[in-house]
Amino acid sequence: MSDVKEPEAPTEDPEKSRAKFKAMIDGTKEDWTHIVTHAMKFNKGLADRVLGHLRLLDGDFGGFPVDRLQHSLQTATRAYRDGRDEEYVVCALLHDIGDTLGSYNHPDVAAAILKPFVSEKNHWMVTHHGVFQGYYFFDYIGLDKNLRDNFKDHPWYEYTAQFCHLYDQMAFDPDYESEPLEFFEPMVQRLFAVPKNSLYKAALDKNEAEAGE
Repeated sequence: MSDVKEPEAPTEDPEKSRAKFKAMIDGTKEDWTHIVTHAMKFNKGLADRVLGHLRLLDGDFGGFPVDRLQHSLQTATRAYRDGRDEEYVVCALLHDIGDTLGSYNHPDVAAAILKPFVSEKNHWMVTHHGVFQGYYFFDYIGLDKNLRDNFKDHPWYEYTAQFCHLYDQMAFDPDYESEPLEFFEPMVQRLFAVPKNSLYKAALDKNEAEAGE
């Protein structure tokens, strides 16, 4: 057996794969080809980054009977066992993912993350679940528990109220046996693989098609 080592493949010079402009006004087609190429690779890891951020809720009780990760898992598990579709279940799993960085507006954070990948109906539900969930406790903290009634005439009022009643407000039981996060990971991977709505979708799809030719 020969002891001669095969020469290592040359690694790409990072600087050659970067844009050259110092201000966008000076950008070229070549510059933006580099950027889009990097974006396509980076975007493939989105689901992993989302799951990683969700794990930050582990051990964060915030005074609740269960920590925020267990609340998320329990909400998703209840929705899954009730026969909800995969998109809905992932929304249930991620509805409170904004608790760490959006302490004063956590539904907005979750809704922003999910928006390119879900229906308008599910996006509206996630966006407004905080106000609807308030029906169960706002009066104890000096707020109007009926704030959700501002949306009484909205077509997705009942849909969102149902999410909170059946799954969100129910998901604080320390004795409930939820599915582990690993159970939901394939669902998250599938949802975040293909955006439905994005300003950048058409451009990225075009470049990906050209790269596959």
